[in-house]
Amino acid sequence: MQNAVKNRLQSLQLGAAQIYKNVVLLPIVAPADGTFQYRTLGEALALQDIVITEVSAAGSVPELTVINRGNGSVLLIDGEELAGAKQNRVLNTSILLKENSETRIPVSCTEQGRWSYASMAFSESGHVMAYKSRSRKTRSVHRSLEACGAPKSDQGEVWDGINELQAKACASSPTSAMSDVYRAREEDLRQCDRIFQAVPGQIGLLALIGGRPAGMDMVSLASAYTRLHLKLVRSYTLEGLLDPKAEPAKPDAAAATAREFLDEILASDEREFRSIGYGTDCRYKGNALAGAALVHKDEVIHAAFFRLDDAEPSQPERMASYRSRRRFVR
Repeated sequence: MQNAVKNRLQSLQLGAAQIYKNVVLLPIVAPADGTFQYRTLGEALALQDIVITEVSAAGSVPELTVINRGNGSVLLIDGEELAGAKQNRVLNTSILLKENSETRIPVSCTEQGRWSYASMAFSESGHVMAYKSRSRKTRSVHRSLEACGAPKSDQGEVWDGINELQAKACASSPTSAMSDVYRAREEDLRQCDRIFQAVPGQIGLLALIGGRPAGMDMVSLASAYTRLHLKLVRSYTLEGLLDPKAEPAKPDAAAATAREFLDEILASDEREFRSIGYGTDCRYKGNALAGAALVHKDEVIHAAFFRLDDAEPSQPERMASYRSRRRFVR
């Protein structure tokens, strides 16, 4: 799958930098759309093509059940949050659901203080996990795939990231819910919504925070990106604006810095794993970089790459992380 991802990355064009305070977002435009068609999570839920529930009445933190009643595929992207049921969750990996299917999907909890039904089925929260937490989750899922072939996260690390975000945002939450942090910063986020507008043909974005790469997301269809744009913008800007160490944006150097990040992605190590739905789950690891790409029929359906803000843990630390994760699972 390396050629498919490499060719797509090399074909990308970067639009004019959009700037707000210390955040620079560069639109990613591709010369052509992909051909494989699918609906996004929001579309499928609105059309009632899919229903997402706990796996049983008792529930299980790291898994949910998705029934796709439609005749087409549905894309769930890594980090998208689902609200309701016994507690809010985010997707551990991007999944291209098969038509007329029932699938168990791997998730992480983003609401530590609730384990009771708010609704029988999940709805779309409107959020994608903030990029720093998402970058660490991407790394821990990669480790789990290498260790046991399953896309599990380090749940303790996920909760730690949400707690850090709450503290930075001075956002209280009775259930330590990630969504409450977004609600607390709604005014700032609406300003970002006005500034960071999607451009024609946009299929993704590349974010710089304080002049340094934070991450990038892209999908294969411009129509799908349009529906994901707001959620993705907020996932980068929320945490970017809360970073006290971030320097003011440097617009003159933005394009060159972005290209260097793309070159670093191209030079990273790739491993392939079986995807839960259609396609292949490709994982990437480099020096302070983690990423994933879902490839189906030689098309990069969704890809996300992140700059890691901390060093790769040693082997003993990794083992402690896995033990911690197991203790948190109900």
